[in-house]
Amino acid sequence: MMRNFTFSSRPKEVSEASDSFLQCVVSALGEIKDPEMPTVSLAELGMIYDVDHHQGRVTVKLLPTFVGCPALHLMRSQVESKLVRIEGVASVDVQFVMDESWTTDRITEEGRKKIHDFGIAPPSAEFEPHKALSCSYCGASDTEVVSMFGPTACRAIYYCKACNQPFEGMKFI
Repeated sequence: MMRNFTFSSRPKEVSEASDSFLQCVVSALGEIKDPEMPTVSLAELGMIYDVDHHQGRVTVKLLPTFVGCPALHLMRSQVESKLVRIEGVASVDVQFVMDESWTTDRITEEGRKKIHDFGIAPPSAEFEPHKALSCSYCGASDTEVVSMFGPTACRAIYYCKACNQPFEGMKFI
């Protein structure tokens, strides 16, 4: 029997899984960390798009935060190695969804908190084109965009006028 577990705009809680095997798989996926922000899981970033299983074959569809992300191969490897350890999993197929765009509204509240705790300002909840993010160090709102080109495609560099520190922030996508 094939069981399917599809995440909507935000990951569903593990308790919403339809059976214990799928619940175990979804729980394990919640432990896999983002390679660039290792305090935040792929699930908290809203990257888990779909989970399917049939006779021990598990298919996981991930929604990349950026189509050209250089960490996709590493994420695939992390998912495969984590899930293959679960009793009853014979094989794991990781696919990347490229025909739908990831957006920052998929990040869970816990994910936003962990992004902040990692030292990166989480994206604003709504698009505000002329407003910079609050400082990830002191929390001040007197900030400005220094460069829209940060260390990754989804981050920008900001400057806090209150504590005189540059900081990274996630772009609203």
